[in-house]
Amino acid sequence: MKPIYFDNAASTKVDSEVLKEMLPYFSEQYGNASSIHQVGQKARQALEKSRRIIAREINAKRHEIIFTSGGTESNNFTLKGLFFENYPKKDHLIVSKIEHDCILNTCKWLESRGAKITYLDVDEKGFVNLEQLKNSINEKTFLVSIMHANNEIGTIQDLETIGKICKEKKVLFHTDACQSFTKVLIDVKKINLDLVSLNSHKIHGPKGVGALYIKEGTLITPLMHGGGHEHKMRSGTENVSGIVGFAKAVEIAKKKDVENMKKLRDKMIKGILEIENAKLNGPIMEKRLCNNVNVCFNNVEGEAIGGYLENAGIYTSTGSACASHSLESSHVLKAIGLKQIQINSSIRISINKYTTEKEVDYFLEKIYEIIKKLRRFSPVK
Repeated sequence: MKPIYFDNAASTKVDSEVLKEMLPYFSEQYGNASSIHQVGQKARQALEKSRRIIAREINAKRHEIIFTSGGTESNNFTLKGLFFENYPKKDHLIVSKIEHDCILNTCKWLESRGAKITYLDVDEKGFVNLEQLKNSINEKTFLVSIMHANNEIGTIQDLETIGKICKEKKVLFHTDACQSFTKVLIDVKKINLDLVSLNSHKIHGPKGVGALYIKEGTLITPLMHGGGHEHKMRSGTENVSGIVGFAKAVEIAKKKDVENMKKLRDKMIKGILEIENAKLNGPIMEKRLCNNVNVCFNNVEGEAIGGYLENAGIYTSTGSACASHSLESSHVLKAIGLKQIQINSSIRISINKYTTEKEVDYFLEKIYEIIKKLRRFSPVK
């Protein structure tokens, strides 16, 4: 069997339709979208068409979409830009303990500049403590930032309820939707979202491009200064080819693909949990991302499991790819209360719309063999 890529929470392959849509903007329609001549204006038309497609997907207005280099930039822009806009009058920010590293590390940096941060607890499935959220908002709070779906354990937060709390308390609400975009419905008006971070390479689009939804009327300080691109919110020549590819990936995303991924995810979970002493990390069914499986096998090293799987031609992850160079344990698994031995034995499997039932069956066959073998070697039974 050809290699099986089950690390799609880290990145996905570019869809052939997306690549086809992008190619002309490298070699034919290569103009600068800010140029006033015909070649530049053709690029501008493609840029604005892409903006409309992405805005429509989240029920936003076209001018509320600002293109960025990806989720990390969008998240940095949100937290830093709003802090700079509000400080020192307002200096308090609320996030959860299981946010992506780019949120948590930005918070650390903001704390060094005078920000006060509340880190919300989560339960054993990864859901934020809503009472703690309500009690944490005060007159100095300028933002609540809670990710829509967790990149490690797939927990989908109840954004609608969080949005109601933020609206009642008159505080801005941001979500990092990089993992959930096109997989879970996002309606910025219904959910009462003020800012949303999006990216392309999790949905079979190109790397290095993303977007930030900024609700009309939201005051925020730009991080990038220059020629006033992107409605003076993010200066720098736009990555037209990448943006076109991003929009195409959004346009071709289908609900049937999500439903198919759910079926394969559930089959994989059911099969894995037949292994003795295996435990699913995170929630089940509709409260979990359609493509995410995170499981621990007590007393077996996750890295060893990953190595054996790779030898079998299956590529998985022991956590977030963005932090894979770090020797630190997963902050997400710590936050949901796992013991160190469970954290060390956890792996993440993330499928995509191309995943087949045959591939899932092959994975289950190999994981049974691998866990059986590694448990024979384990000094702790």
